[in-house]
Amino acid sequence: MASISTLFTKTPNPSPSLCLPRTSKSHFTPAFRLPIPLHSKKRTHQKLRVSSALIEPDGGKLVELFVEESLRDVKKREALRMPRIKLSRIDLEWVHVLSEGWASPLRGFMRESEFLQTLHFNSLRLDDGSFVNMSVPIVLAIDDADKHQIGDSTKVALVDSKDNTIAILSSIEIYKHHKEERIARTWGTTAPGLPYVDQAIAKSGNWLIGGDLEVVEPVKYNDGLDRFRLSPAELREEFTRRNADAVFAFQLRNPVHNGHALLMTDTRRRLLEMGYKNPVLLLHPLGGYTKADDVPLSWRMKQHEKVLEDGVLDPETTVVSIFPSPMHYAGPTEVQWHAKARINAGANFYIVGRDPAGMGHPVEKRDLYDADHGKKVLSMAPGLERLNILPSRYRNYCSSYETQNCFPI
Repeated sequence: MASISTLFTKTPNPSPSLCLPRTSKSHFTPAFRLPIPLHSKKRTHQKLRVSSALIEPDGGKLVELFVEESLRDVKKREALRMPRIKLSRIDLEWVHVLSEGWASPLRGFMRESEFLQTLHFNSLRLDDGSFVNMSVPIVLAIDDADKHQIGDSTKVALVDSKDNTIAILSSIEIYKHHKEERIARTWGTTAPGLPYVDQAIAKSGNWLIGGDLEVVEPVKYNDGLDRFRLSPAELREEFTRRNADAVFAFQLRNPVHNGHALLMTDTRRRLLEMGYKNPVLLLHPLGGYTKADDVPLSWRMKQHEKVLEDGVLDPETTVVSIFPSPMHYAGPTEVQWHAKARINAGANFYIVGRDPAGMGHPVEKRDLYDADHGKKVLSMAPGLERLNILPSRYRNYCSSYETQNCFPI
């Protein structure tokens, strides 16, 4: 039986079962009307309709933003004549997210209308009048000097810390960055000490720039883990290859413990009881920015390796991949983004446990968010009606060696 451990021990060549060819086409079609969700009261006593097809992405198709390989050099030469905006590490992670279609149907960093819809409605209205969920702003901040050098230009080049051209942003729109409103509406507080705010917002520029994104250099981290960073298109190919008739996603930003394993294996059992023949788990640790006291990604991946190597989870029905999004720690607001992105990767079930995407209050000795609000919000969120929410049925697990040592899940 194949094990994820082979992925860690194999050198340059990745496992053919997990690393697939990257597609580069950009496309978009209008969204469709959404069916009644599993968690709707109208379906409480109805038998779940079992379907073998993967769930469609938001907007109908993945919006991938890569320039065709044959045109990359041309685009890079064009970029040399444009104003240049230097990307931070977190900005680069958002380029990665956008480029692969995790935020479909977004076509780039948000313009003002998209930013305001996200802040005030947690959703975006599409051209046909339907909605998709979008709960966290995906924006690019610039300062006064950047704004001045852009002038009347309609395009800018986005470069990394070494001045390598990563992308072009075209048909740009520059608008005011109201930081306090953004922070208050995203986190529900402006208390000092919010990690993402301190890292990415507080010292950022007073303007936001949005536009259509063309990625000329796919984002790589060269940390030995790039082979695990499967795009939504690659994950969909993998689920199809495995003949999955259901995909259930579980996100972690810390190591798997026995309670998590119990939750994931029990979820598969429940899906089999519903009538699915081959439900596949997407074990999808968050791989973007995390706060300093979270376990580093490299160690989490080694621990995930051991979990599969020891047979705690079945490698034949588990796909381990890295979700490239930065972490906000914005509780019920952010967990909607986490769920929405997994729809685009092909997941039609989403496991949600205690206090997803939450953290302790940065000033007071209490949790910043109610432990149950994440799962409640997901069951009601606009634009997530197609996603079946699977709340954790376990409140605690106790270790076998020390029964008084119990952990909430």
